Amino acid sequence: MGYTITRELTRDFATALADTRAALADNGFGVLTEIDMKATLKAKLDVDIPAQVILGACRPPLAYAALQAEPSIAVFLPCNVVVRDLGEGRTLVEAMDPRFMVEVTGKAELDEVAADARTRIGTALDSLEG
Repeated sequence: MGYTITRELTRDFATALADTRAALADNGFGVLTEIDMKATLKAKLDVDIPAQVILGACRPPLAYAALQAEPSIAVFLPCNVVVRDLGEGRTLVEAMDPRFMVEVTGKAELDEVAADARTRIGTALDSLEG
């Protein structure tokens, strides 16, 4: 099993980033954290990479249910969604597949939560296509 849900979009980075935030919100996720990897690595290492932002997305009911099933699952929260500039008007959006949490932990109690989260994240990313 792969560990990401990925969509390649034909739109510029700034538009894809804004659209991704909106799609997550439309599917019940708030963005708790935002890490600008390009700016961070430039400031810390003086290196240049294409624009890339990590959005820490959270749907509190899912987070709570996951924590009830496995308190250590917090190391996987919030759900990271990465928006990366591929150049030439193309952008990659990818998220960790929540099923990976079940596979890594071996906790069947997380199946339902992971399935719900995967459906919602998948729907959000699917809405970006087209």
